[in-house]
Amino acid sequence: MPDINDLLRDHVTLEVECLDRLYLNGYIPKLQTGGQLVQFLMGCRGFSIPSPALLGKITEAFRANVKEFAEAEGIPLIKFQPGQRKDDIANRLRAERPVRDEVVFVGVAQEKAMAFSGRKRNKKGYVGFQYERNKSVYVNHYYFYLDDEDFGPGFIKICSYAPWGIKVCLNGHEWAKRQLAKSGVQFETLDNGFLGCEEPEKLQEICDTLSPEQIAVFFQKWLHRLPLPLSPADRAHGYDWQLSIWQMEVSLTQVFDQPLRGRQFFEEVIRDNLDLGRPDRVQLIFDRKVTKKTPGRFRTRVIQAGVHPSLHIEYKKFHLKQYFKDGRALRTEGTFNDPKDFGVNKGLRNLPYLQQLGRHSNRRLLDVQRVSHNCGMSNESIHKVVQPTVTEDGQRAPGLKFGDPRVMALFLALTLFTNLVNGFRNRDLLPLVADLLETETYSYSPGRMTYDLRRLRLKGLISRPPGTNRYFLTPYGWKVARLFSRLEARVFRPAFTAFSESPAALPPGLCAALKKVDAQLDNLIDQAVPIKKAA
Repeated sequence: MPDINDLLRDHVTLEVECLDRLYLNGYIPKLQTGGQLVQFLMGCRGFSIPSPALLGKITEAFRANVKEFAEAEGIPLIKFQPGQRKDDIANRLRAERPVRDEVVFVGVAQEKAMAFSGRKRNKKGYVGFQYERNKSVYVNHYYFYLDDEDFGPGFIKICSYAPWGIKVCLNGHEWAKRQLAKSGVQFETLDNGFLGCEEPEKLQEICDTLSPEQIAVFFQKWLHRLPLPLSPADRAHGYDWQLSIWQMEVSLTQVFDQPLRGRQFFEEVIRDNLDLGRPDRVQLIFDRKVTKKTPGRFRTRVIQAGVHPSLHIEYKKFHLKQYFKDGRALRTEGTFNDPKDFGVNKGLRNLPYLQQLGRHSNRRLLDVQRVSHNCGMSNESIHKVVQPTVTEDGQRAPGLKFGDPRVMALFLALTLFTNLVNGFRNRDLLPLVADLLETETYSYSPGRMTYDLRRLRLKGLISRPPGTNRYFLTPYGWKVARLFSRLEARVFRPAFTAFSESPAALPPGLCAALKKVDAQLDNLIDQAVPIKKAA
């Protein structure tokens, strides 16, 4: 079985980093509060009383405009039924109606929205209304499924009720396909990705050029072509939509020369992460829905036909996953669900920074997996870890002895992939180590955690940037943690189990065989002792 380094170095025919799915939120900055809505109805529209009935008229006019638009352009208008998969319907209609740079069809669905609700407010000599957005309601949403000249398939969803929010769904891979086609470069597709390309460097160059400016041009283009709840006059008065990042996927696709290579990769990755590191989620996704009532026994150590492996890592609302795409490509994909987790707001201008961060996270995961299969160390390095040492500035670093339960629990906790995404703090690592150590007679306290972090830092296994309380595992520390954890899990623990006298420790047949081996060894020793005495 080749290791991960060999698989990624020798058996990958194409490697592409690209934005994948982009789910953007369109909002009107001047319509986010009840007072702003009153100002819109009275100041912009010129009504003396900001009645909710006026909002109903705007909704009815928008509904009529959508119907008129569909009839005039010959566009199918479809009502989505509860439980229907919208993507399945869209794929079917795209195949039946292959248009370019037009609306394929319009779908209508009742969905939840945080809309304004009005409450009458009476004062002496004055009748008014107060608006709040404190609960969700079911209202009609209109899906305009598009085929854009530059971005390919996508959709724009418009809420029919105030504040008339918009959602935009695009795909960076589809955009790259359109740009390659315009350049005359031949390529082979892999669902929403690439299986092959005659000019891989050109492909990556194109993927690197997708920017917020191009997305903004797309958005404004379709705002001028589609029916909207607000009129051109409203937009001219400043009631116009802006885009923010709702969800964003950054992917790294590595196509293997043979499907076998991809299965070998995941067999190694899944095996490592099931018995080491206690990751947040390592799971296998089944082709059917699996619940507590599903009959049969489901095991994660054996990958059989119809089961696709996947690795999932989470940091706050950021989701990093790895899966085998269409039986040919390794897809490593980071999904941003809240940019604020990384210190920036949801503005579209932050897309390049998040893309860079997502690419770094994808590469970091692969680097970790490579190191895990190359964690050999010299005798001197191991001696430095297990024996007390003195640093260059004279500080004493206590040893981390192999086999010590506290040390082994510490190394297991360090191998958690979540800690590698954005580091860890004392309070992050403490419950992980404590969960591995807690017994009725032993308590792992914050003071012990502080002591362990100090000796890890003095040994060079972790580092702490100046002015922060966050630690990062060094490449050397990652090797030590993996090596010690693997030795304990795959050598010493099975060996101790084999030597156990408990009849339940091993299957009866294996226990009997081991006893015969022990008996033969005893006979050899008994025969060797008299010979030694005679000599």
